[in-house]
Amino acid sequence: MKVELTRLDEDFNFSIANEDGLTVTTDGSPDIGGHNKGVRPMQMVLAAVASCSSIDIVLLLRKQRQDLRDIKVTVEAQRVDTEPRVFTDIHLHYRLYGDLNDKKVERACRLSMEKLCSVSMMLKAGGVNITWSYEVIN
Repeated sequence: MKVELTRLDEDFNFSIANEDGLTVTTDGSPDIGGHNKGVRPMQMVLAAVASCSSIDIVLLLRKQRQDLRDIKVTVEAQRVDTEPRVFTDIHLHYRLYGDLNDKKVERACRLSMEKLCSVSMMLKAGGVNITWSYEVIN
């Protein structure tokens, strides 16, 4: 796995490309001179855990022939006030849309967050407390 970062301006705006040529743009906070031209790096960490676990959940529900029409995830996090400002707590709330069996949804979320999602496993290994909740919306 490999990504390459390219600087886009004289400050903190960067483009990151993967081996397939897909890109994402990042920027620093305006507090340090960023210009809100991209997602901040710590926001990308939250996006990574949400997307990694959502891939697991979609795959697990698909294998169980569940009619998942959509999934949305809200991620909230707390950080320490001292440098480096690492995460202490992350909470993911999954909203799953469709004609779904509640027990299968709960199991898929649990398997992802406790065994399968490599991003959440890496964060937990670093001492981050990760919690989650879900709701099924027909």
